Amino acid sequence: MLTARPSADPRLAVVVITHRRREEVLRCLERLRDAPERPAVAVVDNGSDDGTAEAVAREHPWALLVALPENLGALGRDAGVAALERGPGPAPEFVAFCDDDTWWEPGSLALAADVLAAHPALACVTARILVEPGAREDAIVAELRDSPVEGPAWLPGPALGSFLAGASVVRRSAFREVGGFSRRLWLGGEEELMASDLAAAGWELCYLPDLVVHHQPSPARERLRRRRDGVRNTLWFTWLRRPLPAAARRTRHLLGSIPRDRTSAQGVRAALAGLPWVVRERRVLPPYAEARFLALEDAQRRSTARHYG
Repeated sequence: MLTARPSADPRLAVVVITHRRREEVLRCLERLRDAPERPAVAVVDNGSDDGTAEAVAREHPWALLVALPENLGALGRDAGVAALERGPGPAPEFVAFCDDDTWWEPGSLALAADVLAAHPALACVTARILVEPGAREDAIVAELRDSPVEGPAWLPGPALGSFLAGASVVRRSAFREVGGFSRRLWLGGEEELMASDLAAAGWELCYLPDLVVHHQPSPARERLRRRRDGVRNTLWFTWLRRPLPAAARRTRHLLGSIPRDRTSAQGVRAALAGLPWVVRERRVLPPYAEARFLALEDAQRRSTARHYG
């Protein structure tokens, strides 16, 4: 592990996770290196076998490198936060997450830190996502902008029920309070469980259109695995946190809308295999937190951005 450079804004840092995308993560780090905020960056290599860790160490020695022996999925972000907490400088108040095929527009990180500092009950802000090449808005942006979730009047943007990790900045203390990401969920809708626990703990989440993240989707994508795990994780979250009537409704909708193929069947079987764990860990959301997810049901049914096709 190498020593990170001092940040121009010690309030914030960035955690980048990567797996077998050496060229993408190197380009991502170039942009973070040149960002006006000069953030401290922890880059977590999730067990790559293509020389990613070695290339990062050689070409970006200013970044804090965490080379994991296996692919921990979203839990790699927790490893990055832990590395930042261990030093060498003070632990950041706010942590921006970044995927290896995304980057933050200059100035957005500082703005996110300013907004979070001004609103101490705000746990997370999510940015507008522009897809490259062409800088066109991601389809999910309309859902963020038109979120039906009701929040307090002081929120600086539309209240959200969940967030998109690769386009969000979180308050580290809130992240730690709810235990970070779940090891069981790996990747694929892993944010929903954390968002529900943040809501249950009294934290708020919102969308800020003045924050911008660019996303140039990598061609190296495990689409079938992500779909399988997305089905599994949606079912797990639903039965871990939602009241029985709401859980039954979402399960019916999911099972009626996913493709009838081997990948979907694998996701459902994996969800059923985890049933004993779900029963042990089930904690129904309090009414004020459940109201956020209840408000999202129609939007989820009509969504063209969130699907398992």
